[in-house]
Amino acid sequence: MTTADFDQLQRANRRLAMKLAAAALAMFGFGFALVPLYNVFCVATGLNGKTASTVQPAETVFVHDPRWITVAFNADVMPDLPWRFEARRSAMKVHPGELSIAWFRVKNLSDKPMVGRAVPSVSPPLAATHFKKIECFCFSKQELKPGEERDMPVTFVVKRDLPADVQSLTLSYAFFPNQGTVVALGGDK
Repeated sequence: MTTADFDQLQRANRRLAMKLAAAALAMFGFGFALVPLYNVFCVATGLNGKTASTVQPAETVFVHDPRWITVAFNADVMPDLPWRFEARRSAMKVHPGELSIAWFRVKNLSDKPMVGRAVPSVSPPLAATHFKKIECFCFSKQELKPGEERDMPVTFVVKRDLPADVQSLTLSYAFFPNQGTVVALGGDK
């Protein structure tokens, strides 16, 4: 190999190293930008309506509104979590301001203990800020032993200030595996 060939190979290697470093830096930057980009995407498309996340003291609930609101329920499990997850009822009718309870059932279909976390979503997006979860299994991770089946409640209120043109909404949950999803339940971890 001549000196000219060696210099040309060195320049090519430097260019490749710079391109790879730029690609790694771009991926790192994209990782930080992903959450704000996802939020913009959700607002633009109306997907993943987030409920109000501010913690407020419980208020006395009086039903003054004669309207009936249909709350539909949807339950999904991500493919890499071997669980069955379903709403006990597909829908229920509630008055705005009325404290209500819906039940979901989950079962671990695997032969290993598993940990999952439910991520809620309310649609249409306009209704998301008027839906308040008081108690929910989505507030913490769920640990299930092999074959374990569990009924889980969600206590909620559709706020009285829900716009009059909203007559129905959907509460959806997607169960995702928690990191370190296989655990030793009931023993040393």
